[in-house]
Amino acid sequence: MTQEERIKSIVDYLGSHMRIGMEEICALYQVSYDTARRDLVRMEQEGLIVRIRGGAMLPAASKHIKNYKDRQEHADSKQAIARVAASLIQDGEDLILDTGTTTQYTAEFLKSRNNVVVTNSIDIAAVLCDKPEVTTHLLGGELNSWHRYAFGPRAIEMLADIKVDKLFLGACGITPEGVFATTVEEAYMKREMIKRSNQVILLADASKFNKSMFHRVCAFELIDMVITDEKPAEPFRSAFKESGITLMLTSETERPAD
Repeated sequence: MTQEERIKSIVDYLGSHMRIGMEEICALYQVSYDTARRDLVRMEQEGLIVRIRGGAMLPAASKHIKNYKDRQEHADSKQAIARVAASLIQDGEDLILDTGTTTQYTAEFLKSRNNVVVTNSIDIAAVLCDKPEVTTHLLGGELNSWHRYAFGPRAIEMLADIKVDKLFLGACGITPEGVFATTVEEAYMKREMIKRSNQVILLADASKFNKSMFHRVCAFELIDMVITDEKPAEPFRSAFKESGITLMLTSETERPAD
């Protein structure tokens, strides 16, 4: 069994048992204590668990992030958001597509021509392989196989020399204080993407609102537009208006936040 397979199995185990001890991991998966410790260290780094004395437990339910392939819930809402996002892309524009299921759908719905797309997502890069009118730059670095993106100093260095017209940004959580990510590496990557973009467009279905993570990516002042499927409640609308954000709903045409 690979480490990725063990991690998925441990997460599934925690879903029904809430806690797991080091001895249980060793017995269940026939691995050494050091291997079990390395698994838990990696899971903690990726925001999947909270380590406790002698083992681990799940974070608060609202903070647990499934692996990339399992994050297909709310697919209709995400596809609707992605269709609106793709409709905003003009021929010849340079883009950054952040990792995520909604941004992957945006790549699938892309109809414009002669675009340059920069991404750290291996799945988005695979989608764009079938679009000959798109030039794709895949950022390199360490691969997060759980979420299927590249990260680290090399990826950030590659971003340092570019400037694009639009960034389509994903989020793990959004509160009135801003946009949040599960890991510090992901937060740094998103921040660098924001710096390299003339327009920052946040794609977030309703499930992302009022969900806080440990690492804040940015405040709303750095976001130009939010595309979502449901009208956000207060205090989000006031925060958007104060920050000059354009709010677009999938059921409506573009309009200012109110």
